[in-house]
Amino acid sequence: MSEHITVAGVTVDTRHWIGGRRVASERTFTDLSPIDGTALGEIARGGPAEVDAAVTAAQDAFPGWAATPRAGRAAVLRAIADGVEKRLEELAAVETRDNGALLRSHRRGVMPRVAHNFRFFADWLEGLGHDDFDTRGHANHVSWDPAGPCALITPWNAPLMLATWKIAPALAAGNTVVLKPAEWSPLTASLLADVAAAAGLPDGVLNVVQGFGDEAGQALVEHHGVRRVSFTGSVPTARRIARSAAANLTPLSLELGGKSPLLVFADADLDLAVDLAVEQYDNAGQVCLAATRLLVESPIAEEFTRRFTERAAALVQGDPRDEATDVGPNIHPRQVEKIDAFVRRALAAGARAVIGGERGDGLYYRPTLLTDVAQDSEIVQEEVFGPVLTLQTFDTEEEAVRLANDTRFGLAATVATGDRERARRVTERLVAGTVWVNCFFVRDLRAPFGGSRESGVGREGGTWSFDFYCDLKNTVTAPKGWNDHG
Repeated sequence: MSEHITVAGVTVDTRHWIGGRRVASERTFTDLSPIDGTALGEIARGGPAEVDAAVTAAQDAFPGWAATPRAGRAAVLRAIADGVEKRLEELAAVETRDNGALLRSHRRGVMPRVAHNFRFFADWLEGLGHDDFDTRGHANHVSWDPAGPCALITPWNAPLMLATWKIAPALAAGNTVVLKPAEWSPLTASLLADVAAAAGLPDGVLNVVQGFGDEAGQALVEHHGVRRVSFTGSVPTARRIARSAAANLTPLSLELGGKSPLLVFADADLDLAVDLAVEQYDNAGQVCLAATRLLVESPIAEEFTRRFTERAAALVQGDPRDEATDVGPNIHPRQVEKIDAFVRRALAAGARAVIGGERGDGLYYRPTLLTDVAQDSEIVQEEVFGPVLTLQTFDTEEEAVRLANDTRFGLAATVATGDRERARRVTERLVAGTVWVNCFFVRDLRAPFGGSRESGVGREGGTWSFDFYCDLKNTVTAPKGWNDHG
């Protein structure tokens, strides 16, 4: 196996990063580019042995990193952010080649957000604290103790941004990390290891083990040395992780799938509502937060559909490296087949494709809108994770809320309305971890993030991240009993 590959003109090490050094494996797996299906290279395929080495390295590094003062940890995180910004163009180019998302999005939004993740949690760490309080003269002091090695398992749709959303608070809290990136998009995790090492992160504090979920991932979540598991991905995988982590009573944070609604009321700004709906095709529909169920009030449904169809028809689908492209490829042949199978079953059950409904060349799937779908149908109830939306109508506010909440998920919801009081009433009743009103995908790291029902367990973001990545301790001190002399 070659130890290095060149992707978009950037040299990427294909080996694991364990204990501050590169480690090869006897086995490899092939990393494919979704843009044209070409093989980017052979990647080291880790398993229990590599995972054990990484967790051991994280355990060895933990005491020193946990004892590092907050200001010292924050300085290293800011240095990593600086390193990301210096290599922003390289990171954007490699990730686009590896997972097919738009290069313009990586340059302008995703990679700057990667740097921001580190800076934000460095700042939040330095301001973190609880007010001390008194109980009948006894002083209470709450402290945030680092928990230990953390297992972080991340998805392929926004590989580096979602990895650093977990890595940054875990490191800020004083923990060490073993990251298992998705096997369909592993390359920027390897580059991040280089950036972190150059920034002065001590050996063993960040480890990266590449491989498959049922091998490296399974070994990681069931390892007795892991004290936290944070996972973003599918519900079935989360169930397996929860069963494995249960043996060690390892605390879990799970951000899972969604089948989110966009509720469009007749009093909404219709052009804004259409823009919000078309935005759901972002990243070729591979966004867990996407509002894939369009719920439109009946009196405006025909006009909404007409305007939506016009706007969607203007989207440019093609090579994500092209500045003009709006919709790129889906990640992998298996994913495209899964998307197409969902649509074919829906059409066979009576759905109508207003636009799309078919595959393009290679791994490109046509942006699709399906109508005439039943509320209990598979296409309405199950996450497709592709550029496929459904449209249903409603006649009353009560019906809109009922339809919106009628799935097993509860990750997000979007509401388009011109009535402030209606917005208040509706958002109070929606089951979702995040609700956007007349906007979409506005994220502030100070806010809690996570899902309800089968969309997740727990919340991360701001103080909620430290609640998860720390063991909180309350020290109660009596006012007497001291032998002070002086």
